[in-house]
Amino acid sequence: MPIQHAIWTVSTDPQEIRQGILPSEQMLEDMIVKQPRILSSDWMLIGRQVDTGLGGRVDLLAITPDGSLVLVELKRDKTPREVVAQALDYAAWLEKLEAEDVVTVYSRFRPGQSLSADFLERFGQVLDEDTLNESHQIVIVAAELDSSSERIVSYLNDRGLAINVLFFQVFDHGTEQLLSRAWLIDPGEVQVKSVSTGRKGEKEPWNGEYYVSYGEGLDRSWTEAVKFGFVCGGGGTWYSNSLRMLSEGDRIWVKIPGQGFVGVGRVTGSRLSASEFKIEDKPALEVLTARYHRQFEDDAENCEYFVPVEWEKTVSSRQAVQELGMFGNQNTVCKPVTPSWRTTVDRLKTIFGISI
Repeated sequence: MPIQHAIWTVSTDPQEIRQGILPSEQMLEDMIVKQPRILSSDWMLIGRQVDTGLGGRVDLLAITPDGSLVLVELKRDKTPREVVAQALDYAAWLEKLEAEDVVTVYSRFRPGQSLSADFLERFGQVLDEDTLNESHQIVIVAAELDSSSERIVSYLNDRGLAINVLFFQVFDHGTEQLLSRAWLIDPGEVQVKSVSTGRKGEKEPWNGEYYVSYGEGLDRSWTEAVKFGFVCGGGGTWYSNSLRMLSEGDRIWVKIPGQGFVGVGRVTGSRLSASEFKIEDKPALEVLTARYHRQFEDDAENCEYFVPVEWEKTVSSRQAVQELGMFGNQNTVCKPVTPSWRTTVDRLKTIFGISI
């Protein structure tokens, strides 16, 4: 059923804030461009009113830290089913964009700016043109959708298409208006579905083994991960959400971006926040010396999250294994379904001396 929510004042005499009406959805688009966090703190806007060349325009286009694209379609005056159908039509166009096409879109959105330079500044990592737009999400922004359209969106998402709805409501508060939002589906679940799994068309059944990206540096230490048995990610929900994919018994292959593969192990527990995770019966951050985003320890969105691991084989970062054609991805965790993942795992088993 359509999502509805209310806002009340916090006082001894709570008062419900009256629901209002946004002057126009154009205003909402303007607000999102001005403050992209209305959509997500983990995305960077790269396009607005993007001409598809097929008689339509994509309202907004964003990029995630792994180079995946996010197509954002505002409902405006379209009927609920029409907006879903139109978003799917635009996604078919989006999927075919090459790296140079995405750069052109950004140059029209930010004249004189460089997508590569701005991506590096925004996310702190280099934009890999080889993996740009290997996957995408669809987000429909609306005050409401009918129940049938919501069922369609949920059905598509359950079957692997990364699509979601962001509902917004406006409330009148004195001379101001307040905007609230609510997602139809947990954004973390949709992100997992959109995880880049290889070049378009190069897919095969998943081999049951997970890829983990471990960003060693000031914020985390691979030496400590090996010593105390864990993998982790944080600094934003995009980096920590995918850790929820891991369950006890799962095998993971860990790669330090830019260096190579450094370990393989079995998960021994579920994801825990920095404040919950214990090492030798002590709070983890009292034992560990790297940062692990400890400044966000009490911030559920930005804190570090840990997953306990029993290592089967590890090497130091100086001995990291990287060969031409080996799989790589910026997501903290993913379930690759590309042939390069199978060949990567087979090769790593030989190098690490693992038979099964």
